[in-house]
Amino acid sequence: MRYRIVSAAVASLFATVPACAVQPGATATLALLETSDLHANVLSYDYFKLAADPSFGLERTATLIAQARKEFANTLLLDNGDTIQGTALADYQALVKPVKCGETIAIYKALNKLGVEGSGIGNHEFNYGLDYLGQVTGRQFDVAGVRKPAKPCAGPAFPQVLANVYSARTKKPLFAPYHIIHKKVSARDANGKPVTATVKVGIIGFAPPMIMSWDKRHLEGKVYTEGLRETALRYVPEMRRKGADLVVAISHAGLDNSDYSPKMENGNWHLAQVPGAKIDAMLIGHSHQVFPNPASTVPQFNLPGVDKVRGTVHGVPTVMPSLWGKHLGVIALHLRHDGKAWRVEQDKTRVEARAAQGQAPDEQIARLIEREHEATIDYVKTPVGSSGYRMSTFFADVGDTSAISVVNLAQADYVAAYVAANLPQHAGLPVLAMSAPFKTGAAGVTDYTDVKAGPLALNNAADLYLYPNSLYAVKVDGVGLKAWLEKSAERFNRIDPARTEAQELINSGFPGYNFDMLTSKDVAYEIDVTQPAGARIAKLRYKGAPVEAGQEFIVATNNYRASGGGSFPGLDGSKTLLASPDTNRDVLIAYLKKVRSLPRERMAQERSWSFAKVKTAGPVVFRSAPGVLEVARDAGLGNVSLLKEDDGSGKGYSVYALDLAR
Repeated sequence: MRYRIVSAAVASLFATVPACAVQPGATATLALLETSDLHANVLSYDYFKLAADPSFGLERTATLIAQARKEFANTLLLDNGDTIQGTALADYQALVKPVKCGETIAIYKALNKLGVEGSGIGNHEFNYGLDYLGQVTGRQFDVAGVRKPAKPCAGPAFPQVLANVYSARTKKPLFAPYHIIHKKVSARDANGKPVTATVKVGIIGFAPPMIMSWDKRHLEGKVYTEGLRETALRYVPEMRRKGADLVVAISHAGLDNSDYSPKMENGNWHLAQVPGAKIDAMLIGHSHQVFPNPASTVPQFNLPGVDKVRGTVHGVPTVMPSLWGKHLGVIALHLRHDGKAWRVEQDKTRVEARAAQGQAPDEQIARLIEREHEATIDYVKTPVGSSGYRMSTFFADVGDTSAISVVNLAQADYVAAYVAANLPQHAGLPVLAMSAPFKTGAAGVTDYTDVKAGPLALNNAADLYLYPNSLYAVKVDGVGLKAWLEKSAERFNRIDPARTEAQELINSGFPGYNFDMLTSKDVAYEIDVTQPAGARIAKLRYKGAPVEAGQEFIVATNNYRASGGGSFPGLDGSKTLLASPDTNRDVLIAYLKKVRSLPRERMAQERSWSFAKVKTAGPVVFRSAPGVLEVARDAGLGNVSLLKEDDGSGKGYSVYALDLAR
């Protein structure tokens, strides 16, 4: 790995040129710059829609990075993780035409060009398996069942750190747990005279322990995780002993003040306050949110000890720069040397997330990956079938199942055939399927699935099924099926019919990708949003008869859900009947090729749910893209109306009203 060579050269330089001791009272500003959750969005291009989209892309973040380097004399660019997966470009390089050992993947080529000096590892890094992860990061994992090349393959030109994931074979961290960067900075002595000094910045990485559930098929028996607090206590004191002036946590997680658990997904609220393991700054991610943000209503940024204005968590400077290169996180650490080490002066430290919207792209980035970009476009244009109707998720939250029903049909078809051929003991059980709208506007006003009627190509299938999940099937009873749907219904806020003020329908803290739904003509159920969470599913029926508590079903889903992703009750891996080697997207593509066309008449029958009817004194509102009301009309949603063309947030959403009485 190239960064080892660079580090050795730097170490040699420091060994041969004596450094002047830093005098007490010297000051410096070191700006930590963070990218996070890039998800392989190198360019401002939507491979699903085959169109440029200026609202995201690392090529635009690159311009912010250049601006920050002009503004601050000292900068340190770090990436948080969830870097290598998330676009058709990433899938093409991992699955379709896998990169060779000597090749660097496109996103790392871009990060190398930008001069990244260190990174963490996110949960989605594990999606393609440990063989691929080891290859593209230039690692030689000593893990059972994983290839160990004679020499490292091409990887990024910067150190990658991950402290809380261990090889089950060696009991050692999968990556270097931490790395100490000897950062030469421009400073001023106590008299204000310019001096050059060195700040030893220790970076330590954390990934969500829930990877063991989310990517169980890749990780079980091969690696194990440790909680964030335990890991910090293990390594942070060691980093200090080895000379780290500062400890920067690159933690791929959000904030949660629930009782601490070593398995918790978003443990940074606890990480910021571990006695004996002081963190000087936190670069966080995973939640795809912006922090600091004074206007944020996101629950995790309104917890005790969290200052969403100044950007601190229990006093620790903290930043989260949303996703896809939409923002650049900046923590301008004001440092003062006390004669022993550099210390952070928190009252003079500034934290912000800078928006890339409106920034011109850095043209060097596009030239750098031109070949990979064009090859991906050619690939996703491969035809697979046709559709007689438009499939979108603009109104998936309020009953338009057009983009979900075809996925469920494909999944159920695959599982039914498998059961008939291989599981005769279960041949009499009904086969259902669950899927969710993966794109519901969380990443911006263009973040919706929208497949027009007409010819279908691979890019459309990828738009319909965003993630590289594998198809799984589970066996549940009537109680388990209802509990599954109840969890999904947490997507909605509780509505008070007597309130005259506008009420928000959507619970923004519950991701759209967890809003699982059945879309079978054989199943019917209602969601009563006037009831508390856990008591909203009513009139659940199968083929016209009420679903009994002990009635058994086989449900097609994905590995993430079947193995515990989203914390759905009863879904912990123990109910899995089928762990298919095929991805849900490949299953969908095969189905589209088999049926060749999707007639509107047939697909219109594939609906299961509706809202329980209730008259409300005031409007019930939600947000979606502008100019798409006709999509709701075409989907038969006559109870949806446009309330405001622009919601006033500056993000371009329109406000729609839902009449629950209709």
